[in-house]
Amino acid sequence: MYRLHGVLASPYSMKMRAVLRARRIPHVWVHGRETHQAATSKVKAPVIPVLEYPDGHFANDSTPLIHDLEARHPERSIVPDDPGHAFLAQLVEDFADEWLTKAMFGYRWLEAVDQLQMSRWLAFDAFKGGGERAEEFAAQFREGQVGRMALVGCTRANFPLIEASTRRVLAALEQHVVNTHWLFGSRPSLAEFGLYGQLSQLGVDPTPQAMTRADYPGVYRWLLHVDDASGIEGEWQAPDAPLAPVVTSLLAEIGRVYGPFLLANAAAAAAGEPMFRISVDGLPYDQGVFKYQVKCLADLRARYAALPAAVRQRLDSVLDAAGCLAFLV
Repeated sequence: MYRLHGVLASPYSMKMRAVLRARRIPHVWVHGRETHQAATSKVKAPVIPVLEYPDGHFANDSTPLIHDLEARHPERSIVPDDPGHAFLAQLVEDFADEWLTKAMFGYRWLEAVDQLQMSRWLAFDAFKGGGERAEEFAAQFREGQVGRMALVGCTRANFPLIEASTRRVLAALEQHVVNTHWLFGSRPSLAEFGLYGQLSQLGVDPTPQAMTRADYPGVYRWLLHVDDASGIEGEWQAPDAPLAPVVTSLLAEIGRVYGPFLLANAAAAAAGEPMFRISVDGLPYDQGVFKYQVKCLADLRARYAALPAAVRQRLDSVLDAAGCLAFLV
């Protein structure tokens, strides 16, 4: 039996819980401050979620966990059979994990109403109530998270670009999910779970919840379907079938914003510079260099290069039209 140590307000925790549910992998969901501290002490980087395996070892980082579970449990895979669609799903998942998370963080900690509610809820979850102890924790946690805003690029100056990008993603999903739930056929892929992890928090925090309910009601309800897809039976679409418009829209957003972001971060890291800057549609964005996102770019390039030549040939026109090929080769 697996044990997933997570937090309800953590997008990556919710992502992994939804993956385990959809794949019908027996597990226990464990949360609370004491178990959180115990689990994170077992891994190199003390971040959640932490997956405790049946043999007693611990690991974290949601994307490697997903692929490890795929190797251990091939049934009910969330990786499309077609290697081309599998790569596109991976690309969307990476975009959600590394770019859409900025919307989650920004909406949560930019405005006082969100700061107050979410710091109190995080404390409530951590201590299962907690009284005055939880209130003290909430105040300290709120101060610490607000202090990290510039580090992760979630400043007021940057947020117009983050919000515009997020709204384009939500609009594309809204047009799709009111007719068809999934992106690559009639079953969910890792792309949906990456998107769900970040957007699940937009459906909870006060400011983005109001926006999502009002402007993207289909997506708001869809999140509950992704949260537990254990009852879904479906098929992957054929490799030669046209991609759903939502997929091409998501790829266009990746090429528009995420590609320039990854390239600028990698260039600054290579030059030994502490910061990088981009501008998209006249909207500025800057943040400190992140080594992990250098690894993300290298991983995407390696996955693209490893595709069979015929698959790359099939994808290249789509990737090029979306502006993605420029950062993959």
